[in-house]
Amino acid sequence: MNRRLLLAVASLALLSLTAGCMGMFGPGEISDEQLTGDENATYDWDTTADVHLNVTSGEYVATYDFTNRSELAVHQRQSFGEEGPVEVGTVRFRYPNGTVVALGQERVHRQDDQTLFELPAEDGTLAYTAPHRGKTFTTPVYVEGSYEVVLPDGMRVGAPILSQVRPNADDRELRDGRTHLRWGSVTSDSLVVRFYLARDLTIFGGVVAAALVVGLVGLGYVRLQIRELERRREEMGLDVDTGDDEFDQGPPPGMG
Repeated sequence: MNRRLLLAVASLALLSLTAGCMGMFGPGEISDEQLTGDENATYDWDTTADVHLNVTSGEYVATYDFTNRSELAVHQRQSFGEEGPVEVGTVRFRYPNGTVVALGQERVHRQDDQTLFELPAEDGTLAYTAPHRGKTFTTPVYVEGSYEVVLPDGMRVGAPILSQVRPNADDRELRDGRTHLRWGSVTSDSLVVRFYLARDLTIFGGVVAAALVVGLVGLGYVRLQIRELERRREEMGLDVDTGDDEFDQGPPPGMG
């Protein structure tokens, strides 16, 4: 009995040690090849917004312009509403003089439910790539200031049922086939943009129009059927006028 208890305690200790090691050296590590790779990646260094989010069909590029800041921690919503670290791809930092450097493992870490960037200077611009799928883009607001979100090519907002922008954007512009949304200042906890493909609106309008036509045709058919039944009742002498009910003819003779 004591031997079994000792074995159980040893197994539990080994499991705890393994989990601790994984937490220290496993999930927290992001490879330098991933962080510093893709030399041909483009970043929006010349944006006038404090935060610029360029969304494409497979990823997004986040650009943060900082003053007097040493680090940034980012996270994302996962299943069941839990928070988790952002799966960043390449990471770059541009100094005020225009010099761009890649940030590797020594400055980018996963810590529990967030990804931490340690900035090489307190003033400058941080840019990173991260995966994105679907027709909804949402991000927590890590810093207050002006924001710009650029939607994928051909995507639009504006139709109430098909799209949503929260909080409402101060400006919307279509440029080179892409929708640009701008906020002069964002103080909310998150940004949410649900968009649709331009042709989706045409398809949706066609479906609505078809449904209306079918509804009108069905209504017309029902009215024709009612009229046909009324005509047949009249032909068969079943059309009884109930306007003067026999019970409303007064009392029987001798009862008046």
